[in-house]
Amino acid sequence: MSDVRKHYIQILVENRFGVLSRVAGLFSARGFNIDSLSVAPGIDPSVSQMTIETQGDDHVMEQIIKQLNKLIDVIKVVDLTEFSFLCRETILIRVNTTTRPGDREEAFRIVEIFRSKIVDSSPTTYTIEVTGDEDKIEAILNFLKPLGIKDVIRSGKVAIAREDQRASGKSSKPAVDGELSYPRS
Repeated sequence: MSDVRKHYIQILVENRFGVLSRVAGLFSARGFNIDSLSVAPGIDPSVSQMTIETQGDDHVMEQIIKQLNKLIDVIKVVDLTEFSFLCRETILIRVNTTTRPGDREEAFRIVEIFRSKIVDSSPTTYTIEVTGDEDKIEAILNFLKPLGIKDVIRSGKVAIAREDQRASGKSSKPAVDGELSYPRS
């Protein structure tokens, strides 16, 4: 039996009413949680790309992928976890900047260290935008906690297969008009 681990599933779907509901319903009906979900149209506005983060063993993921492929509006499904891929998330964090003297300067220093940006400012708060992998997001949250985090909004993760798969002995198929690009074995 395989170990339960994170999986990042990329799904290319027809951009139609109810598709998101059917995909989410497939997970729900089988008792699996979606930890993160991001969906938006790509180059072709009639096609959307979903990135779903979930957890399960290899057998469970195999079954989920088979079921996803059976949905009418699904064009292609790829478990990116099997390949080298990039994963990013955007987060907006509103922090207090007046609890102690020097809080505004400290928040500004943290923003610079994490190559983030202040996207809004009030007399008592900064709203900070951060884009990065899970480790970067968690690290900046830990640095900002002492200032007093007032609000956090997360986008959900997006992922893409790395273009250079040849180094690992796999070739890659180039993306065409919003089609998922992923290595073929």
